[in-house]
Amino acid sequence: MSVPHQPLVLQRGLEDYATTFAAMRAFTDARTVATADELWIVEHPPVFTLGLAADPSHVLDPHDIPVVETDRGGEVTYHGPGQVVIYLLLDLRRHKADARLFARELVNKIEQAVIDTLAAYNLACERKPGAPGIYMSDGPAQGAKIAALGLKIRGNGCTYHGVSLNVAMDLTPFTWINPCGYEDLATIDMQSLGAQATLSEVQNALADRLSKSLSR
Repeated sequence: MSVPHQPLVLQRGLEDYATTFAAMRAFTDARTVATADELWIVEHPPVFTLGLAADPSHVLDPHDIPVVETDRGGEVTYHGPGQVVIYLLLDLRRHKADARLFARELVNKIEQAVIDTLAAYNLACERKPGAPGIYMSDGPAQGAKIAALGLKIRGNGCTYHGVSLNVAMDLTPFTWINPCGYEDLATIDMQSLGAQATLSEVQNALADRLSKSLSR
């Protein structure tokens, strides 16, 4: 049985975070060497998620938004309507003999896919050393974070969790946390920067770039 070269892309629509989280772990528990890699496109109702290294004090005031502990890397972040979320369910052993060595390259591929997606809307972005995610590199919003990244890589090289990109959101809940553990870190979305793009359009564009990049 041959495994597809590119990840399969699944659109899961609007889905509660806890449902997706449980499904990712179940998929990863059950997968075999013959299981195809998948990219899950999801939109979540409002939720704050905590990574393994998260300090709960970075949730300043959750108001009535649920706070969920996860097993991804990183600190606290926010997911909500108008945000592209793509989860990467991959077997890194297919790409490199030593999956751990590929982890850094994987993060680079994910970040580059976001940068290229935003560049198509004339939005200039960049990485920041030691601060995973994508940030605006010029203009009035320079330094603001527009995309977040958090992964779980199991010892067998299988991954889940992924990347989120702010398209057209209510950004207020980001002010109720220290995003990714950084006090007073500004966040931004594509709509606020003047980009005319629908959520589904950006979902498809980012998924396409990720799929092609991960198949190389």
